[in-house]
Amino acid sequence: MLDDATSQVYYAQLVEEESTRTVMAALQEVIEQQGLCCSVYSDRASHFWVTTRAGEPVQSHRLTQGGRALEQLGIRLIPAYSPPARGRMERNYRTWQGRLPQELRRSQIRSLTEANQFLRQRYLAEFNQHLAVPASQPGTAFVPCRRPDLDWVFSLQHQRTVNQDNPVVLDRRVFQIQKTR
Repeated sequence: MLDDATSQVYYAQLVEEESTRTVMAALQEVIEQQGLCCSVYSDRASHFWVTTRAGEPVQSHRLTQGGRALEQLGIRLIPAYSPPARGRMERNYRTWQGRLPQELRRSQIRSLTEANQFLRQRYLAEFNQHLAVPASQPGTAFVPCRRPDLDWVFSLQHQRTVNQDNPVVLDRRVFQIQKTR
């Protein structure tokens, strides 16, 4: 995750497979460390958007888990449609793909755990020092997040209906809820 204005990278992690859980963990960590921002500009990946057919506009009224979490925090989600916006991110990826493997090899790092430690303890600071640019105005656009329930906001949440005799079905499993008022 990076700041579009300064190119400062706030979060990076290597994972076996990008998923809703990994994206939500990244968002939570950035908000805990930096604070709340007014908007997140994202590609149209399924972590944030529902798109029924490739190339069609996103269905912004249908929220994914990531979209729901950001909405709960009052953060506007903006889908990237413009080629220049996608180009900035692709250039950033190319820089990472060119430099990071060389750095990992030079440091004799062979596991995902070691690579992520290297990213956090050394690489991000060096990367930001060399490639981030100053903001055009002083200060920060982040505001402190005072919510104590970020673990809840960034949990996977599924709305279900409780049937007449109090069972709830989730992923083809039936859970019986004790009767209460």
